[in-house]
This record gives sequence, C-alpha cells and structure tokens, in this order.
Amino acid sequence: MSENKKIAVIAGAGPAGLTAALELLRTTDIKPIIFEAEDFIGGISRTARHNGNRMDIGGHRFFSKNDDVMNWWQNILPLQGAPSKDDIEIGRKVTLEKDGPDPESSDRVMLRRSRLSRILYTRKLFDYPVSLNASTIKGLGLWRMFKIGMSYLKIRVTPARKEKSLEDFMINRFGVELYRTFFRDYTEKLWGVPCNKISPEWGGQRIKGLSISKTVAHALKQIFASKKDSSIGQKGTETSLIGEFLYPKLGPGELWETVAEEIKKLGGEIHLNTAVTKVNREANKVTGVTVDHGNFTETVPCDYFLSTMPVKDLVNAMENVPAEVSRIANGLVYRDFMTVGLLLDKLEIKNPAKQGTPESKLKFVADNWIYVQESDVKLGRIQIFNNWSPYLVADNSKVWIGLEYFVNEGDNMWNSSDKEFIEFATDELEKIHVAKKSSVRDSVVFRVKKAYPAYFGTYGEFNTVRDYLIQTENMFLMGRNGMHKYNNMDHSMLTAMETVKCIREGNADKSAIWNVNTEEDYHEGKK
Repeated sequence: MSENKKIAVIAGAGPAGLTAALELLRTTDIKPIIFEAEDFIGGISRTARHNGNRMDIGGHRFFSKNDDVMNWWQNILPLQGAPSKDDIEIGRKVTLEKDGPDPESSDRVMLRRSRLSRILYTRKLFDYPVSLNASTIKGLGLWRMFKIGMSYLKIRVTPARKEKSLEDFMINRFGVELYRTFFRDYTEKLWGVPCNKISPEWGGQRIKGLSISKTVAHALKQIFASKKDSSIGQKGTETSLIGEFLYPKLGPGELWETVAEEIKKLGGEIHLNTAVTKVNREANKVTGVTVDHGNFTETVPCDYFLSTMPVKDLVNAMENVPAEVSRIANGLVYRDFMTVGLLLDKLEIKNPAKQGTPESKLKFVADNWIYVQESDVKLGRIQIFNNWSPYLVADNSKVWIGLEYFVNEGDNMWNSSDKEFIEFATDELEKIHVAKKSSVRDSVVFRVKKAYPAYFGTYGEFNTVRDYLIQTENMFLMGRNGMHKYNNMDHSMLTAMETVKCIREGNADKSAIWNVNTEEDYHEGKK
C-alpha cells in the first residue's frame, strides 16, 4: 500500500458508512478508516444475538426501487436457489435463483420473503395498508365504516387543509376518521408528541405515496396481475404495498458483517468502540479527527471526512461554530428505542388464513410485524422473527418475537431494569390478548440510542445547520442521523454512493446527496 494514499475517515459503521467504505475501495485509490462508537457493525441494521436466537433491531426489508442498490445487495449475498425450511414445511412456492445457493447448506444467502404487516386495533387484526374488504367491515362495524367513508368523501370534495403538521398531512390523505382509527395513536407512540406538533415532512419521507385510492388501485392490480410476473423489483408499487422483499438468512447484520469483512480484505480499516470526539478544520477543510479508543485518544489526519454521526454530536465536535448553528443543532430531537425479545410456546392470535392455502399450515400468524394501535398500552409494534427468516430461531417449535417501544433516553422506561421492563412488556402483551405470560421461555432487552431523528424541536430551522456544514469542502454528511433525515436503509446507502461519486469526480456540489429521497427519482409514488 502506498504511503501517499489518500485517507477518508468515516464516522459510523452503519449502512451508509459501510457502503461508502466499500465503494471507495472499489472505485478509487482512497483508503477508508471507519470509527464506530459502538461494539457492533450495522448500526440499527444489525442482528442482535441471544441464546442461539437472532433479532432484527427495527425490522429491515431489503427492497429498493433503485437497481443499483438491489444489485449491490445481491452481489454481497446471492439469492437463494432452494426453498427455506419453512417454505418446505408449508409447501409455499417462491421464485428462486437457478444457480443460487441452498439456504440449508449456506449461511450467506438472501432469502425471498413474503411481506405481511397488519394493525392491532380493538384486539383485532386489520390489513395494513387498510383494505376496504369484508374483514375490515366486519371488524369495524357498519357505523364506523360509514363515518370513515363520509369523512374521506369530505376531504375529496372540500379544499385540502394547509399542511402545517403531520396531522394535516394524514387527514388530507385518509380523512379524519380513518386517521384517528388507524394512524394517530401509533404515530404519537412513535414520537411521544401529538401529531399536530410534528412537521409534515415526516409523512413526506415515510408515506408520501400512500393513500386510499392507491391502496384500492393496488388491490385491483393484484387481482388481475399476471402470475408470470415474478420481479422482485416491483418498481410500480408504493413501498408500503410491496408483496415481497429480500432478506439475509441470518438477519440484516449478516449482510453488513459480510461487507465489513470485504472492506478489511481490500485494505480498509474498521475500529469498534472508538468515537470521533473532535473534528479539526483549517481553511474550510477537515485536516483530521480526534478519536477516543476508550483507554487512549489519538488524532488521525485525513483528506476526506464522511460523517454518519448525529448532527448534534458532529457540531459539538467542531470548534468556532456560529452560535446560531450550535443552538439549532443542540435543539434537534431524537427518539430512542427499546425492544424486548421473547421466546414463546405460542401466540394467542389465531391465524386467519383461508383453509387449504399454504399459510393456513403455519403454527402462528404470518405477519412480519404488527402495528399496535391500542391506546391503553405503550407497546408500539410486534415483530415475529420466525416470519422474517426461519433461521433466526434456534427452535422453530417456538415463536420468537420482539416487542418494540419508542422512548427517550433517560425516561422511566429507559432507566428501568431489564427485569422490570420485561415484566411490564409481558403484562402489556397479555393485556392485548397476544400471548400469555405463562408461555414465555426466554427474554432479553436491547436499547438503541438516537434511533429516529425527529421532525420537531428545532428541525424547522435545520437548513441553517445544513447550509453551514456543507460549506466545509471535504466533509460529507450521509445516512439517517448524519443528515437528520428519516431515511430507509436503501436511501442511506444511496447518500453514501452519491458521496463517493462526488469525491471520485471532484464535484464540489453536494446537492445530489441531499436530494436522495426528495427528488422525483426517489419518490415512492413516482410513476
């Protein structure tokens, strides 16, 4: 390796940081050095392990409308060439890669999975996105369905609300009654504040293309769709409506751990338990960073600095920052996350699949996750890891689930002991008739800081911070926390790819990075 090789320091070993490092090694002569403050690879897209079972922290569907991302994933982990063990058990047919590996003999393989997520409301399961079918009508009752219908018609024939908040955004698309029935309580659990206090930009990031009309149109399209159409791309489908996705056999961390191995093989470095604490600048350029290894600190010179660390932390690591920029950065809000892993004998929720279908043979419901729209519990979402991949569970006679809670670091739930929180969570699970405490065979708690950048606090002034930071010529912000933007995993990867493209081409214009998931090319509703 040449001693004159340029160095790119990357803060963070999540999807954006790892993607950038591998792309630099593949397409430039720049050496990436990653510093990760935690002791694991993948950020929130990691796979957590407990007693032989694996957990996907947050739930990650490997799906993108961008071909480069889809191909990038499959270049790391090839698509399966034989049915997985649960496909064999229930006789489910999946589209397989002719020359792909057998998941029974290879750990490094991408499975093709069916997608199902529903809403738990009034102790009943409803389709998500909401479908106007017999099951929904029966569950809600004719009177509530009438009110929902009239509420929706009202917004179609009257001028739309001015979208000053997320509440306005949702009501404009679903009507007041449907918003209150299926969206409000879950969203307020997620953010911890009323929807009328949240910027409508969050809706623009997460559900921009979703509406009742698109849901109905998608349902009709599925009825008349050709059985021969087996494309995993599903480019014409709103992201919330996709029917299939790719998934690493051993969870999302398997892919990112494989990427990390490739980075090291190609000459890059990854240092865990090492936080960037100071960013040194001269003449509008980063000259190096100071990092804390835990037992010593050092200053590492660099030619480029790529940051996925929270914007608040980045600004606080820089000197001579204008007071206004510092004020706004320190007013940015993050939502933290706790998940309880439970190994159960069974779920109490019954599988509603029609008799004779492959799914009717399942021992439990087929959902990947269930949104909990019940106002009398704090629980936000339930993941059923068996349905993400049967290989996440050591004993498939058991049900391995994750109970997800949205919290603030330092609040009562965050500060509770693991034992106390597991007791609290299992009480809630029994209260909503999902599972009995007597069915629990094992449990574990994981806490994640700054899981979700929030669209309130000083977020409305964020452009001032962004415009200041992008002026540092060789510093690039990427990823969810790095840009304070609630991106999906593929969008975070695209910000990294655009960053490397800017570096490779010597392009001082960083707008392409910030346009990811805002331009028409990235709109989920693009036709």
